[in-house]
Amino acid sequence: MLAAGEVTGLTAGEVAGLIVAMFWAILVCFMAVVLVKLARLLTETSKVVSELSDRVVPLLEDVGHTVNETNRQLVAVEAITENVKDVSGNMVKITGVAAMLFAGPMIKLSALSYGVREALARRERRAIGGRRP
Repeated sequence: MLAAGEVTGLTAGEVAGLIVAMFWAILVCFMAVVLVKLARLLTETSKVVSELSDRVVPLLEDVGHTVNETNRQLVAVEAITENVKDVSGNMVKITGVAAMLFAGPMIKLSALSYGVREALARRERRAIGGRRP
């Protein structure tokens, strides 16, 4: 047995080997902790991906139905737009016909009434002017 003041006979190589062994033991413990945490992370990630895929599939189906319904509505809106275009074209034609039927005769009637008023006014002025000396 060694007494209290005696030095053990460890050589420099043995001390270096002891230090390296302790370093490797600490490194292995650290790596074990990291691997355990990584395993938990991967487990949680796979669980989240599984839940997400369970939720995404119905959402994608709903989006597909919505897109199909939107396309159907767009076809209906396109038909309505075509009908409005036809109606506006017909209104332009009707307006042209109405203008031709009413505006031309109204202008002529207006001109005729103006001419008659002017003729009557001249006649009246002449009649008044002829009585005066």
